[in-house]
Amino acid sequence: MQIQSVLYNPLSLPQLQKSMDFKLIKTDDKSSARAGLMETDHGLIETPIFMPVGTAGSVKGVHIRDIKEDVHADIILGNTYHLYLRPGLDVIEQAGGLHKFNGWNRPILTDSGGYQVYSLTHRRKLTEEGVLFHSHIDGSKHLFSPEGVIDTQRVIGADIIMAFDECTPYPCDYDYAKNSMEITHRWLGRCVQRMNETEPKYGYSQALFPIVQGSTYRDLRKISAETIAAQNADGNAIGGLSVGEPHEMMYEMTELVCAILPKDKPRYLMGVGTPENILESIALGIDMFDCVMPTRNARHGLLYTRNGIMNMKNEKWKNDFSLIDEDGNSFVDTQYTKAYLRHLFTAKEMLGGMIASLHNLSFYLWLVREARKHIIEGDFAEWKSMMVKKVTQRL
Repeated sequence: MQIQSVLYNPLSLPQLQKSMDFKLIKTDDKSSARAGLMETDHGLIETPIFMPVGTAGSVKGVHIRDIKEDVHADIILGNTYHLYLRPGLDVIEQAGGLHKFNGWNRPILTDSGGYQVYSLTHRRKLTEEGVLFHSHIDGSKHLFSPEGVIDTQRVIGADIIMAFDECTPYPCDYDYAKNSMEITHRWLGRCVQRMNETEPKYGYSQALFPIVQGSTYRDLRKISAETIAAQNADGNAIGGLSVGEPHEMMYEMTELVCAILPKDKPRYLMGVGTPENILESIALGIDMFDCVMPTRNARHGLLYTRNGIMNMKNEKWKNDFSLIDEDGNSFVDTQYTKAYLRHLFTAKEMLGGMIASLHNLSFYLWLVREARKHIIEGDFAEWKSMMVKKVTQRL
């Protein structure tokens, strides 16, 4: 089927039905930081929030039980591309959706797979219809269309689902970024139409978040943000950043887009990032984050703490029997010391990566909750400036 190549007019389609509530609790006086509360059918989400990445339905090396009881995450993320390939939609639907399949009874967000398809540079072909790609697992051929991605996310059953988009690389030239943004907008129109003509499968609501694109070009980001804002969706995402551009450029684009997106809807900065990135982006008005960094780096021995960054493979920790976190308590368990964790990595014990992953995720959730607390208390700007200096230093 050929799709007519026309610019998407956000006023040409019915508005999305409301599926989620968001309430602003407090806005910081000296920045654009906000504390909010999202309400989904699977529970409340206090913002700012960091979402642990459970790409294939699991957060690598961490039990669902620990994500609930130790990390205290309000929401986790799954990925449409990976879940579509494995275990496949038949298995997920037979289980009754991803919540029942993996045992997580709190909110879930699914990325539409746009970023993963973008990363398959030599395995995919992009057309107006969608993206034809070859599986990285067995080379089999598949088509992701806007309609198909909505149907797939209906089956997966996430509380928040993402519109299908193309994520531009960095750097990319202006014409490529413009064409990519425009096809993302046209695909959004088809996603909205599919959402409006279908129903959730498992008896609870699903909210669709559109995605702002436009690379690092201010005029394109402005056009895209205005197009997405006009859709009046339950929330909005910013994509195509944290793909190699300088951090200052990422902040510039984020600030520009946040000034346009509705203040009464949550804003999600996709794929970000370091503790410093998160703090600076909260100050710009971002409410939601996800990133593989805390778990991926943990598996290589890198720990984030409230006092800085530690490489647990370094010789300096060999005889250091203090707790992982210098402030007198560990985010994981008081029995784990730096010396023990270094030993696990040196011995290549699987437990090392598991403890480090749990620690990093717990730290990230602590960080956004501290940010929320200081926004409510009115001293976020001062606290943020102090914390940025601490979390960026190497210990």
